[in-house]
Amino acid sequence: MGMSVTISAATEQDAEHILKLQYLCYQSEAELYGDYAIEPLTQTLDDLKAEIARGCALVARLGGEVVASVRGEVDSTGTARIAKLIVHPRMQRHGLGGRLLDAIEAVFAQDPAAKRFQLFTGHRSEGNLRLYRSRGYAPVSREQVGPRLTVVTLEKEAVKGVRPGTFVASA
Repeated sequence: MGMSVTISAATEQDAEHILKLQYLCYQSEAELYGDYAIEPLTQTLDDLKAEIARGCALVARLGGEVVASVRGEVDSTGTARIAKLIVHPRMQRHGLGGRLLDAIEAVFAQDPAAKRFQLFTGHRSEGNLRLYRSRGYAPVSREQVGPRLTVVTLEKEAVKGVRPGTFVASA
């Protein structure tokens, strides 16, 4: 019998593990765009701790190891901005990213201020785009932010009444 992956709220104590995982996970994105100065690779531990404190952050654990994470926050316009969905490379392509996305949407769906979910990714990040489209996100804008990178913003309406529960999935 294999171990179960559990999804729960991240704490400040998880920040260092999340930052290390983030650094590992964004190497492929940096290589894809030829830019190793992207924000996920330059973010400080203090900045990450502040993000966790002001918004929602979830982690997925396999045993005691943090193997995936996602975070976001609802802004003043009612947009739940979801960011930095990361899954350890050895855990990718097993549905964990989708389960984390569903979990953070369920948390935000409980916030009366949240009207829509929004996230973004690079135009060459086909795996990310495929995941987001499969979860009902549609592109709403494209912005060229550098010679090699166009950021694609995707959105979907928030579904109210989805109840966050205990998020457990088999690995």
